[in-house]
Amino acid sequence: MPKPLSEYTWADWRRLRPLSHALKTARYRRIDRRYRSVPAQVGDPAAAARAIRGKNVLITVAYMDPEAIDLQATLLRHFFPDYPYIVVDNSPEDEAAQAIARVAASHGVPYLRAPPNPWQKSSRSHGIALNWIWASIIRPGAPLAFGLLDHDLFPTAPEDPFAPLQRQEIYGYVRYAEPDNGRWFLWAGYTMMRFAAVCELDLDFGQDWFIGLDTGGANWGPVYSNYALDLLEKPPSRFVPYRDGLATYDGPLQWCGSWLHEVGQMGEPEIMRDKRRVVKEILAPHLQAASGDGQGAGAFGAP
Repeated sequence: MPKPLSEYTWADWRRLRPLSHALKTARYRRIDRRYRSVPAQVGDPAAAARAIRGKNVLITVAYMDPEAIDLQATLLRHFFPDYPYIVVDNSPEDEAAQAIARVAASHGVPYLRAPPNPWQKSSRSHGIALNWIWASIIRPGAPLAFGLLDHDLFPTAPEDPFAPLQRQEIYGYVRYAEPDNGRWFLWAGYTMMRFAAVCELDLDFGQDWFIGLDTGGANWGPVYSNYALDLLEKPPSRFVPYRDGLATYDGPLQWCGSWLHEVGQMGEPEIMRDKRRVVKEILAPHLQAASGDGQGAGAFGAP
């Protein structure tokens, strides 16, 4: 959405930015509304919606990485066996999507493939896929609460992400506007919400760069602006380099409490491959424990 008119500078007005931002916003919203009503390429959203009614559900957006889904499915079933887990695939390539579907089937996890995405840029593509999930699965499904996960976010302990929702209505990793303007949002890769608190709102998990917010930030107006950030419980978070001798930005890992985020889209391809090796080493004892209760990590996730 465009910024309030009071936040535009004279330089912005000279460049007609209030008008261009309004026109671009209208276009984004038109594309988003149309996309939300498009059927899934694979899977039955209505069946997925029926399966989550009154429950706490975790949903991940898969993208071109079957191994990540194998690892995540293994660990979620190990630590949180009572929570339904749904994979919604946003992969543009059929081969990757078919591999992810096979992984989901091997774990007995519901799999849906989202409609062909109108956007190529990762943040905007991810956001509109989340809006499709909201419109097609979550809102009609009416779960007790829902959690949105990045596909490369892995639990390493039974730290229940829904537990804080007993004390507050939203929970997750907080990110801030860039540049800082006082606004903030929950990262779309680790967002938990009580359904009853947001079910009547016009949610938008897209980005809103006009006010400096990345994917999930378009919920600033309907959701986050209504909360005092300093009163919310938040997971401790830190970024670290995945190996010694490397700058954090060149190969980061992120810890959100006991959840490990690989941050898979940062770094050169060889670094990303090596980082996956290190991530699997970190996860190895948990994957081994999972194999003891019949939830092995399969061909991809085996340490």
